[in-house]
Order: sequence, then structure tokens, then C-alpha cells
Amino acid sequence: MVRRVVCRELNGPESMRLEEEPSRVLGPGQVRVAIRACGVNFPDLLMTRGLYQLKPPLPFTPGFESAGDVVEVAPDVETVKPGARVITRHRYGGYADELVLTPDALLPLPASFSYAEGACFTVGYHTAYHALVHRGHLKAGQVLLVHGAAGGVGLGAVEIGKLLGATVIATGSSDEKLAVVRERGADHVINYTRESFRERVKAITQDRGADVIYDPVGGDVFDESLRCIAWQGRLLVIGFAGGRIPKLPANLALLKGCAVVGVRAGEATRRNPALGKDSREALMRLANSGALRPNISHTLPLERFAEAMRVLSERKAVGRVALTT
Repeated sequence: MVRRVVCRELNGPESMRLEEEPSRVLGPGQVRVAIRACGVNFPDLLMTRGLYQLKPPLPFTPGFESAGDVVEVAPDVETVKPGARVITRHRYGGYADELVLTPDALLPLPASFSYAEGACFTVGYHTAYHALVHRGHLKAGQVLLVHGAAGGVGLGAVEIGKLLGATVIATGSSDEKLAVVRERGADHVINYTRESFRERVKAITQDRGADVIYDPVGGDVFDESLRCIAWQGRLLVIGFAGGRIPKLPANLALLKGCAVVGVRAGEATRRNPALGKDSREALMRLANSGALRPNISHTLPLERFAEAMRVLSERKAVGRVALTT
């Protein structure tokens, strides 16, 4: 029997249940993966409330990414063998003991990674890489401002921005969180509960502003970001964790000569597989070299999935949250 976290109604994590079902039959071209850890992402939470752009039919199991061991392959599969340690990629389904997938949904788990680190690698870093490289065109010597820097996608942006040679300014809600952010490469940190990030960014850049702004928060953060962006800067819209979807004051875009750029890493990959391949190969090189490694602040067993999702929604995590089976 296989355990799965099942969403049968769109009332959030508390309404989901851990259920058991028989293992699925392996079909041609498929592999069976015994899942050891699952990454918890903010879109998982939104999906269980019907608030995400992807709305899978009910019932469904959340989970964009996991890691585990290949335990069985179909006779026609030659590219992966039983015993391989892998990262799994999917739009949902990861909160489970087992997955049946095709080989193209697997990546080799870096040798130095734990299963929890592997399960928390692809979504955050892929979003950050696609945003900064493909959409933001961040260059060495430029200034990058990262909001929500202690979150999963924020911390990934801090690390990748630093690897790209940028001066990284990071915002967060507590000195404790920002201490980790600084350890991960931020040159300057701003506790937005105590000071205006807009004024601090202007002071750090001698009024020039940030060349690229990475914003997974929205709301007032977006509004103030437009007021500290450099001439011809790029404001990257990652999401709206702050709750309010902002409206763009077009006059400020005109005065700043700036671009407001939407970022949907998963959709970009589906529309342009070559772009996704480029991102995955670059990220795997960085992981295998030791340059990237997820920061896991909370690890809980699968049966405590609702608690793990609350840790994320209440912004208690620094980096990533993982479930283990």
C-alpha cells in the first residue's frame, strides 16, 4: 500500500487527509520511485485552496518536487536503472510514498545531497535562475534587490545573484532570518520592519537604484520597489505572497524607463523545452560543484503535512521545508 496526502475539497491543508491505496501498475516507458522526501512550496498551499493558476481535478495530491530511489523500471526503459537516487519533477503528486513517472521527469540526485535537499532543489532554484538569467538579464556588477529573501525562492535568488557577480541587497522581516541570508551571500540586508527599504536602497546605491528587483511579495513592496529602481531597471514579478496584487502606475514606468517583467518558470519551460534544459543543466553543474545547496530549516514526517504547510504560510521557514517518508 502507498500513502498519499489527498485533497478532496478546496479548503486548505487542514481539510486534506493521509490516505492509503494500492501501488499503481507500471506501464510501458515508466519507472517507480520510492519517495524519501518531498519539498513543500507556497503554490502547494494555494493549490489546496483553488487559488493557484493550475487547478488539478479533485481529488489530487499536492507536491511539485520530491526525491527518492528508483525501485522498478518497465522493460523498455534503458536510461535509468533500479537503485538510482533521483530528484522527481511534476506539477503535483509529490506528497506520497511512491510515484510512477517517465524518465524525463527525473534528475540525478547530487552525490553530496540528502534526500530532503534534493526534494527542495528544483522549484526554488529554477524560478530564481529563470528569473535572473532569462528574464532579468542580470549582469556582473549590477545591483540586485531581493524581497522575501529568507523564503525558498528568495534565498535561491540571493545565491544565484551572487554567483552571477551582482551586488545583492536583501530584505526580510527579522534579524535572525537575515543573518542566514547574509551567510548565503547577500552584501547588504534590510529589516523592513525597522526601516524603509526604499530609502536604504537609495543610500546604498547613491540614489541610482537597483538594476534588477526580484519580487515574490507584491502589494506595498511592489509599489515601493518602483520608487527605488534604476533607470532602465527590470522589476521581476514572481508572485504575491503579501496577498495584494498591485496595480502598475504607468507614469513611474515611463519616468524610470523600466520594465515590469512577469516570471513563470514552469510555463516557460513547457513552452520552450530547450530553455528548461539549459536551466536544469546549469543548476545541476552548480549543485554538483558545491556552489548551490538548499537551506532546509524544517523537516517533518509526511503525516505532519498540514503543520509543514503552516510553517510556510506563517513565514517561519528560512529557506525550505521538507516532508520525509
